[in-house]
This record gives sequence, structure tokens and C-alpha cells, in this order.
Amino acid sequence: EVQLVESGGGLVQAGGSLRLSCAASGFTFDDYAIGWFRQAPGKERDGVSCISNSDGSTYYADSVKGRFTMSSDNAKNTVYLEMNSLKAEDTAVYYCAARPGANPTYVTGLGMGLIRDEYYYWGQGTQVTVSS
Repeated sequence: EVQLVESGGGLVQAGGSLRLSCAASGFTFDDYAIGWFRQAPGKERDGVSCISNSDGSTYYADSVKGRFTMSSDNAKNTVYLEMNSLKAEDTAVYYCAARPGANPTYVTGLGMGLIRDEYYYWGQGTQVTVSS
């Protein structure tokens, strides 16, 4: 059974930092790409970042580039999202998701890893609230 379990969300002041984790199980981690998505109330679920577990390459949405860093520990089947300089507009439920196929040319080179419909498996989400 595929499982993705997010943790690390919470309440933080603007300008602060949080680190989200996503622990994965039930599939061959190295053969998958992992994405972080977020959904604010009344808005669509949008891609934030993605990583190809085949080579560790990453891709970021423009809104978080330079502030968020995604990484992967393949030995622990866990990905992380380090979020710095948080803004009120980063407030959302954050989800990690997994898709088979970690071709870096496609996932991170072309940025296709930010497309929600590309993902098969989803975690339950973790709330991030940034107070201004």
C-alpha cells in the first residue's frame, strides 16, 4: 500500500521558517518523482516544487523560488521542503504527492513535475499558517 505522510506544518510569523517532511512507503522511491503542492481556501491546488529521485534535481514555482528548498533522503524514503522568508500568502494546506517515472529531463528540466494531474498518490496534507 502506498503511503505518503506529511509533517512539520504549523503557525509561524511572517519572515519565519518551517521544514516540512514527507515520509513515503509502498513503492520504489528511486523510480518516482515527488512534488509538493499547496491549496489555500477557495483556490486551486498548485504545484510548489518537485524533485526527481533519480538524480535529485529540483524545480520550483516562481512564487517560492529562492525561498523554498526541496531535498530528498533516498535512504529514508523521505523528502523535505525547507521554507524560509515565509509570507502570509504562503498560508495553505501543503500536500506531497508521488508519480511514477523520475526522468529529470521531463520532471524537472521541463517543469512537468508541477502539474497536479501527473501525480498518482497523495498525502493527507499539513496546514501551514503564516501570520502577518
